[in-house]
Amino acid sequence: MVSETGKQPDIAPAEAGNAPEHSTAAFIEAAVGPGSRLPEQLVANIERIETLTQRLINALAMREPKNPGVEAPGPDLFTTAASGWLKLLSEQPEKVLSQQVHYWGETLRHFAEAQAALARGTFRAPPDDRPRDRRFSNPLWESHPYFNFIKRQYQINAEAMSKAAQDLGVHDMTDRRRIEWFTRQMIDMMAPTNFLATNPDALEKAVETEGESLVRGLENLVRDVERHGGEMIVSLADREAFQVGEDIGTTAGTVVARTPLFELIQYKPTTQQVHETPLVIFPPWINKFYILDLKPQNSLIKWIVDQGYTLFVVAWKNPDTSYGDTGMEDYVSAYLDAMDRVLDLSDQPRLNVIGYCIAGTTLALTLSLLKQRGDERVKSATFFTTLTDFSDQGEFTAFLQEDFVSGIEAEASRTGVLSSQLMTRTFSFLRANDLVWAPAIRSYMLGEAPPAFDLLFWNGDGTNLPGRMAIEYLRGLCQKNAFVGEGFKVFDQILNVRDVTVPLCAIACEADHIAPAKDSWRGVSMMGSQDKTFILSQSGHIAGIINPPGKMKYGHYTSAAGFQKGFDAWRDAADFHEGSWWPTWEKWLSRHSGRMIATRDPGAGLGPAPGTYVHETS
Repeated sequence: MVSETGKQPDIAPAEAGNAPEHSTAAFIEAAVGPGSRLPEQLVANIERIETLTQRLINALAMREPKNPGVEAPGPDLFTTAASGWLKLLSEQPEKVLSQQVHYWGETLRHFAEAQAALARGTFRAPPDDRPRDRRFSNPLWESHPYFNFIKRQYQINAEAMSKAAQDLGVHDMTDRRRIEWFTRQMIDMMAPTNFLATNPDALEKAVETEGESLVRGLENLVRDVERHGGEMIVSLADREAFQVGEDIGTTAGTVVARTPLFELIQYKPTTQQVHETPLVIFPPWINKFYILDLKPQNSLIKWIVDQGYTLFVVAWKNPDTSYGDTGMEDYVSAYLDAMDRVLDLSDQPRLNVIGYCIAGTTLALTLSLLKQRGDERVKSATFFTTLTDFSDQGEFTAFLQEDFVSGIEAEASRTGVLSSQLMTRTFSFLRANDLVWAPAIRSYMLGEAPPAFDLLFWNGDGTNLPGRMAIEYLRGLCQKNAFVGEGFKVFDQILNVRDVTVPLCAIACEADHIAPAKDSWRGVSMMGSQDKTFILSQSGHIAGIINPPGKMKYGHYTSAAGFQKGFDAWRDAADFHEGSWWPTWEKWLSRHSGRMIATRDPGAGLGPAPGTYVHETS
C-alpha cells in the first residue's frame, strides 16, 4: 500500500517467535486508513460487518442443543449404503470401475474442451440439452469461461452421484428411497449458486453496490438467526407486511366459544337466507386457519358465507410445553365438543363438516368413532388433501423411519412439543431448491428484503404440535398405518377407515407432494360410504385448494369411473373443467344442506374474528 506521499509506509518487522497481531480493527486500519483508496461506501460497509459478525456469533450461541436423531439419519442408513457399495464392488467390480472411468473421462474431456476453447482465444459454451434449470439463468453461465466450466463440472458431478446412488446393491425399497433422497439433498446443497465465489448474480450485485448487498445479506442472516433462537431458517416473507385481522383474516365473524384447545368462530351472514344445516371447518393445527381467509378475493371462508351457509371455523390453540401430554384423543374430543356447540348454537340436529390435511385424517377417526357409537349427527363430510392410508410414505419416507421418529420422540419428551421450527425445516427440505437455497441466495447473498407475500407470510407463521399427539400420529398412523389395518385405538374403541360411511366429497391436488392425490384417493376408496365423490384440482397442497372462481388459473377434474379400478383408471376417465373446483363442490354440498331459512347472527360473543389464539406465536 502506498501512502499519500508516495512512499512505502514503515512496517516494523515482527519479533522472532511472535506471530503478528491480527484483528478486525487492525485490518480495517490498514485497509481504510489515511492512505486507503477504497470507496467511502465500501469503508462503511466493512465497519458494519464487524458489528454484524459479533451479533451473529451471539445469535448462534442461543441455539439449544437438540437430540441428534432429528439432525441426521442414524448410523444404520450409512451402514446400509456402505454395505450396498461393498456388495456391488465384490459382485460387479467391472460396474464400479466403469462408473469411475466414465466420470474421469467426462471430467477430463470437459477440462480439455475448456482449455482448447481458451487457447483459441474465443469461448463458446458446449451444447446443453438438459432441462432448463432456473438456478443457471444468468447469461454468464453460458458466456463466461469460468462460470460455464463450474456449471458443467457441477452437472457432471451431480450425474455421477445420482448414478452411483441408483446403482447401489440395496434391495429394500425404503432404504433405497432414503439413500436417493439424501443424495439429492447433497447435490442441491453443493450447487455453485449457493456460494458467493461461484454465483455471478451475487458477485455482480456486490460490485454494483460496493459491498452493500453483502452487508444487507448479513443483516438478513443475523435477523433470521436471532428471530429463530439460533436456528438458521431463512424468512420467506416480510414478517411486518401483514397484520392478521387487519390485512388478512378479515372476514367478519364472532368467537362464540373458547376452550383450552380451540376457539370456535361463527361468521356473520352476507345473504338474506342460509341453508338450515350448519357447516364447520376443522383446519390443520400444523399451521393457522387463516390460510382459508387470506384476502377477500381469495378467501374460501368469505366465499362459503357468500353462498348462503352458516359457517363455523375452529381456530386451534398454539400449544406450549404445558400441552406435552395432549394426544389424539384430546383432539377427537375437541371435534365432538365443537360439533356439540355448533348444533346448540344453530338449533339443528345435524351438521356438515370439512377437514383439511391432518384435520381431515382426524375427522375420519371421529366419523369412525361416531359410527361405532351410533351417533348420526354428521350429514356429510368433505376432505381437503387428506391422507388416511399411509402405506406409501412418499417424500416423507426419509423422515418416517425409526431413527428420525425416535429422535423426534426424544425431543418431544424433552420439550413437550414438536416445535414449529423443526417442522418448518423438515417441510422446507422436501423442496429445498425452492424453499431453502433460492430464498437464502436472494436474502443472504443478494441482500434482498423478503417479499410482502400473504401466502408466504402465512407459511412462516407456524405452530407447535403437542408432543404426545405428534408421536401418536407418527407411530400409529404413519408408521403402523393402523387406521386402514388393525385399527387405531381411541377411547378403548378400535377405529377403522371402513367405518366412515357418511356421504363424502374429497378434494386432492395433482401436484401435492405432502398428500399425493393417488394416496388420498386410495384412502377414500377404502371408506365405507356408498356416496363418494372425488375432485382432483390442479396445482399443489395450498394453491390447489385456495383457488377462487374468476381467476381461471387452475382447473379441476371429475370422473364417473368410481373407486373400483384404481386411481389411474379414475384419472384416465376424468373430464377436465376450466377454473376453480369450488362451485363444483358447492353444488354437491348444497344437496346435503337442507332448505333455506332466515340467517343466524352470531352476536357479540367473546369478541370478533379471527379471535385470540391465531395471534399466538411459537
